[in-house]
Amino acid sequence: MIHSKLYNKTLLVLLGPTGVGKTEWSIRIAEKLGSSIISADSRQIYKGMTIGTAAPNEEQLKRVNHYLVGKLNPQEYYSASEFEDEVLPLLDELHNQHNTVVMTGGSMMYIDAVCKGIDDIPTIDDKLRRDLQELYQKEGIDPIRRQLKLLDPVFYDEVDLKNPKRVIHALEICLMAGKPYSSLRTNTKKERPFKIVKVGFNRDRNELYNRINLRVDQMIEDGLEEEARSFYPMRHLNSLNTVGYKELFNYFDGNCSKDFAIDKIKQHSRNYARKQLSWFRRDKDIYWINLSKSQDGVVQEIINLL
Repeated sequence: MIHSKLYNKTLLVLLGPTGVGKTEWSIRIAEKLGSSIISADSRQIYKGMTIGTAAPNEEQLKRVNHYLVGKLNPQEYYSASEFEDEVLPLLDELHNQHNTVVMTGGSMMYIDAVCKGIDDIPTIDDKLRRDLQELYQKEGIDPIRRQLKLLDPVFYDEVDLKNPKRVIHALEICLMAGKPYSSLRTNTKKERPFKIVKVGFNRDRNELYNRINLRVDQMIEDGLEEEARSFYPMRHLNSLNTVGYKELFNYFDGNCSKDFAIDKIKQHSRNYARKQLSWFRRDKDIYWINLSKSQDGVVQEIINLL
């Protein structure tokens, strides 16, 4: 639940699977603490993707000051490493105003980047990134896999070879660093100059899945199809390889019906929630709260951990 030495400043991390209710609960807690909120969501950081990423709405943004929401254009590259580089100085600044700062989201790598640090890896040259993306678009993932196997057989054996993003990223680093990606991954936890308290929200599985399904229906009602159409010309971008958009792009391409696409959004969202929970459960520092049980006193229960 808590790690770091005795510091008088705290980072309160509120995490959990998609659809669990992190946004509203984090706002309530930040209001109680008089704190700002840093978003640890790798998609809410992009402008215009408001409905599909369930970003805080205008009323919620007015209640509490949020950072790293709607900041970048979808064409801009952003990674967990850049998130770490941006958030640490921001925390320095915010800790001058508040003893406790709230960070919330479900992007596992982003949360780990701030709480534990990630290995120092080289910045990828824009031309190299474009060249590999072009190769991927023209010839698919196979030539990239073959090159990765040659340059870093250790990581090749570990990586999910069906995940183009991970495979391409690993090859980028091998080519940029001139050495295997696996040799740069030390997984050394970095010391932070503040206390870290992590709280995980969860719900009973049936309730969580039902909330996810209802939220997708609400997104469609709120105009997700129109939002996705506005991004259709950019569908090749990594930022738009995202649940809620990629299924609708498939529908726009004529490969399935609209109802089928909506069912797939629900299914993929549930799958993502499972993946998030399995990742978070490996972290023994998380204090879990089941929101399916009584919600009375949740805010105070969390404040008592600080």
